[in-house]
Amino acid sequence: MSNLLNPVVVGVVLLCVLCLLKINILLSMLVSLFTAGLVGGMDIVAIKNSLLAGLGGNGETALAYVLLGTLAACMATTGITEILAKKIAKVVGGNKWLMIGILLIIACLSQNLVPIHIAYIPILVPPLLVLMNKMKLDRRGVACTIAFGHKAPYIAIPFGFGAIFMGIIRDNINANVGDDWGWKVTMGDVTAVNWILAVAMFIGLLIAVFVTYRKPREYKDVQLEGIKETEDLTLKYEHWVVLAALVVVVAVQIWCGSLPVAALAGLIVIFLFRAIKPSDIDAQFQEGIKLMGFIAFVMLVAGGFAQVIKDTGAVDSLVQSSIGLMGGSKWIAATVITLIGLLVTMGIGTSFGTVPVLAVLYVPLCHQMGFSPAATIVLMSAAAALGDAGSPASDTTLGPTSGLNADGQHDHIWDTCVPTFLHFNIPLMIAAIVAAQFL
Repeated sequence: MSNLLNPVVVGVVLLCVLCLLKINILLSMLVSLFTAGLVGGMDIVAIKNSLLAGLGGNGETALAYVLLGTLAACMATTGITEILAKKIAKVVGGNKWLMIGILLIIACLSQNLVPIHIAYIPILVPPLLVLMNKMKLDRRGVACTIAFGHKAPYIAIPFGFGAIFMGIIRDNINANVGDDWGWKVTMGDVTAVNWILAVAMFIGLLIAVFVTYRKPREYKDVQLEGIKETEDLTLKYEHWVVLAALVVVVAVQIWCGSLPVAALAGLIVIFLFRAIKPSDIDAQFQEGIKLMGFIAFVMLVAGGFAQVIKDTGAVDSLVQSSIGLMGGSKWIAATVITLIGLLVTMGIGTSFGTVPVLAVLYVPLCHQMGFSPAATIVLMSAAAALGDAGSPASDTTLGPTSGLNADGQHDHIWDTCVPTFLHFNIPLMIAAIVAAQFL
């Protein structure tokens, strides 16, 4: 009963219920975090202060989203995304499997090679909706495809966002290792085992695309505002400048490891070489905020949610009270570890922000239960990744919805969150629990 009344459980369950009832995400998060704080013994003022203190936790991410949104707006203004959408439509024809494959490749590249994350979706996907409608393509399968491309690469590939995620896993495990354990985790150690989780997700994707959402689904054709009709697919000066800016974004990201700085560098190239008129710069930033501002603010509030949960001490008490349930069994321990990770990430909404919260407790626990360093890496990575797909406040789900719901026919909770939750979290849990027994 104490576990059921734990602030983490109460807050996350309430968040999920409110979102399933189609209550606004921001309102749901605020109600849930205040409820979790009250259950954890905090007063209203303390919760408010904790919320404000935590807003900066995802500040860099939020700034990156706004700048990347502006970069995407500039791309749309020059017309290069419209050209890309037309070229994709021309290549795809009426082949829905080719459409899914192209979107999967683009999603994967957005995490590792050209790290613009989800900023491309509200620009590239809406022009393709009419074509998807003609194919009677179930957008729930498309949402799973895009979500897979945003998540599996950073779990398994040590480049771009993957280098950041794996670095966080490595650093937080090493920071919580005992002096007498003889453990020293490297990036290579993380890469050597995390492919297991990506394979599990790929199996979930195959089930979603070829089984669950294979049947045709009808949508109405809705004329979208701002979509240009052009048959001229020739790349002009401003298009080449945008492509050069994307190369700069990649180079700066590799050089300094900061996505906001990389996005800013790309924007400077676009403005400096006048791919966008100086008089239109203000409009581009306004459009960038319009595209990504809501998602950025959701991520800020998610940081506040995480801070409230930390200040209640709820994660610590949840883990400690769950140790008794393990009974010395590695199978039960792995199951409990992944379940708690699922709960925490569902509330925080980011795999990256979950790792420091869990590592302090999980690393000593894994050592105590006799798990090897490799098994600990898999459990930590899975515990962090679980819930990212399916969380109403996650960019993995907010991203696909921002494009697929451009015509108002794709529900964030039932068409993105629930499908991605079912098809990715279950395979991730099974893979982590089984792999931890043999590594």
